[in-house]
Amino acid sequence: MMDNQTRSRASNNASDQGAEATHINGKLITFSITQLAEEFGLTTRAIRFYEDKGLLKPERQGQTRIYYPRDRARLILIVHGKNVGLALSEIKEILSLYDLSDGCETQNRVAIDKFRRRIDSLEKQRDEIDLQIETLKQSCANLESQLADQIAESELAEKGAGQRKRQKAMAAKMAKINGETAAHVNA
Repeated sequence: MMDNQTRSRASNNASDQGAEATHINGKLITFSITQLAEEFGLTTRAIRFYEDKGLLKPERQGQTRIYYPRDRARLILIVHGKNVGLALSEIKEILSLYDLSDGCETQNRVAIDKFRRRIDSLEKQRDEIDLQIETLKQSCANLESQLADQIAESELAEKGAGQRKRQKAMAAKMAKINGETAAHVNA
């Protein structure tokens, strides 16, 4: 029974896809999951995930998935959408509008709206990143200046400590000389 359901679904899917399928020299163009994974730099698991989410609907022959040019085109849109940060739900919404009989006008309008919103979001992120970079640069400059002042003060303190040591040593020598002189005078 399961086999009949699978065949029925595959048959329906093939007829849906048949209108979109491309032929070369009379031969139907199809792709395996491995071919698509290699072409798009994805794992077969990722492609199956997109299928589970309803973004792809390959034909099934037993356990084998057969992808048509329409599936490949959808995968291109999925990958591009993911690359620009669209959520899978947004990508699915755009893809679902393809089959409307309005020449893709609705699909294009929805896509443009989502793209413009993503552009706005990215521009805000860029402004925030630019502000963070400027703040960090200014903080680095302030800290470098403060560190240079601390090093200079430390060097002055070391020089001052060295001078005080020399002065004490000189005073001790003078005291010793004075003490020796006094001892000779008293003797």
